[in-house]
Amino acid sequence: MGIKNRLIIMSFLQFFVWGAWLITIGNYWFGTKNWEGTQFGLVFGTMGIASLFMPTLTGIIADRWINAEKLYGFLHIVYALVLFGIAQVTTPDNFIYVMFAAMCCYMPTIALSNSISYTSLKLNNKNIVKDFPPIRVWGTIGFIAAMWITNLSGSKATEYQFYIAGVGALILGVYAFTLPKCEPQRLTKEDATLTETLGLEAFKLFGNYKMALFFVFSMFLGGALQLTNAYGDVFLDEFKHFPKYADSFVIQYSTIIMSISQVSETLFILAIPFFLRRFGIKQVMLISMLAWVLRFGLFAFGDPVGGLWMIIMSCIVYGMAFDFFNISGSLFVESNTDSKIRSSAQGLFMMMTNGVGAVLGSLTSGWAIDRFFTKSFHNTTELAGFLQTDSTNSKMLDFVKSHGNTVSADGIFGSEILMKDWHNIWLSFAAYALIIAIAFAVLFKHKHDPKEIENLSH
Repeated sequence: MGIKNRLIIMSFLQFFVWGAWLITIGNYWFGTKNWEGTQFGLVFGTMGIASLFMPTLTGIIADRWINAEKLYGFLHIVYALVLFGIAQVTTPDNFIYVMFAAMCCYMPTIALSNSISYTSLKLNNKNIVKDFPPIRVWGTIGFIAAMWITNLSGSKATEYQFYIAGVGALILGVYAFTLPKCEPQRLTKEDATLTETLGLEAFKLFGNYKMALFFVFSMFLGGALQLTNAYGDVFLDEFKHFPKYADSFVIQYSTIIMSISQVSETLFILAIPFFLRRFGIKQVMLISMLAWVLRFGLFAFGDPVGGLWMIIMSCIVYGMAFDFFNISGSLFVESNTDSKIRSSAQGLFMMMTNGVGAVLGSLTSGWAIDRFFTKSFHNTTELAGFLQTDSTNSKMLDFVKSHGNTVSADGIFGSEILMKDWHNIWLSFAAYALIIAIAFAVLFKHKHDPKEIENLSH
């Protein structure tokens, strides 16, 4: 088997083992376990916390002591074992701790998979710029495939989503040991300072106003990404509580609908070169921020019947929102930093988006949803008004009873029913993205220079 096909398998499985649960975990947390929103924010926060230090730590290990493919395989095997353990957890506190262990294993493998691909292609005299993107696209395809399998197997609200991911991770872990050897490069000097060893020199970039501002906005956009990953699928699934939407296609296949976002992502990647040449890096990043406003705004007004087109358009817009900022932001770092700290600067960019931004976005959104956007209902009349039905609707009463609740003769619940106000949740997220976009347009100064884009192409 050729090296490209071997790397395609790795890329496919790399994101398959994430996609099997990342979009559907909200259904498991809220729909099956009925745990609270603030703690759910901590689940996604574990990804950010792990991203703060694990990629750097494993990078040092792979640079100095252990072959990258062996370290990669070991981490995926441990990740698989932890996923099998997650399915057995019965309390939200323990779930968060175990998920943190899983993320400490998984998050650094994203960077390691890129490193293995680059090294393997170079060893086989391949052109990285030409040959790597088609390989990486299969990662997105793997993510989509996992989402579909989780949905079609009826696992989107059960612990089986973790078993699906765990089996994939175990296969990938074993397969990794068959990949070409990526021996330690030992590029870090033996007498290097601790700052140089840990790649902390990039933090000096915060002394530059323009770069500091860029990293701050990266943090805020990282929070937006966590909002859509955490709540998109559970938002669609909760339409099942509305009797008039209960039998719609969207309810049954919410995860498949959400996978349109990943399909869109693969298509917008192809459009980025045109947009960069035409508008420049700053404008492309601004387009991304406005796309986030559309993403959230369309969700706010969409529904599974008359507003289905809004939900689909929201998923299509996601590709632009996600790709345009991440790729143009990475190119901005590439063209505005010294070559000696460029790798560290890219790591800092990822830390601000997937690390600090993810943690703040997860924690703040979970708290805000619980505090301001969770409605409490005490009788059938109140709940019927919210669910847009009548107080005697059998599906609504079945929903109440499915939560272990009772209904008295005069329609009073034995205990309160809590429902999320998704319309206002998404509107608040849209307002958040709009404020960021306006501030970015006003504060971030970067003139479009076509030569900058041409230089990056070579």
